[in-house]
Amino acid sequence: MNETDVVHIAGQALMLAAKLAGPLLLAALVVGVVVSLLQAVFQVQDQTLSMVPKLALGGMVLALTGGWMLRITVEFTQQLFERIPDLVR
Repeated sequence: MNETDVVHIAGQALMLAAKLAGPLLLAALVVGVVVSLLQAVFQVQDQTLSMVPKLALGGMVLALTGGWMLRITVEFTQQLFERIPDLVR
C-alpha cells in the first residue's frame, strides 16, 4: 500500500460523504431560505422558528433517502474489504 492508494481511498471516502450529506444539506438550505423570507415578510423576529421545519424536513429526507444512503455506504465498505488483500501486499 503506497501513498497513491491512500489518497485514492481518501478521495473516494470524501466523495461518498459529500453524496450522503448533499440531500440533507440541500433540503435544510431551501427550508432555511423560505422560512427566512417568510419571517422577513411578516416581520417575525423569532430565531428558533426555522428549526422545526428544518428538523421535520430532515427527518422526511432521511426517511426517503435512507435506503439509498445505506446501500451506497455498504457497497463502498464491501469494496474496501475486498481490496484489503491487495492493499497489504
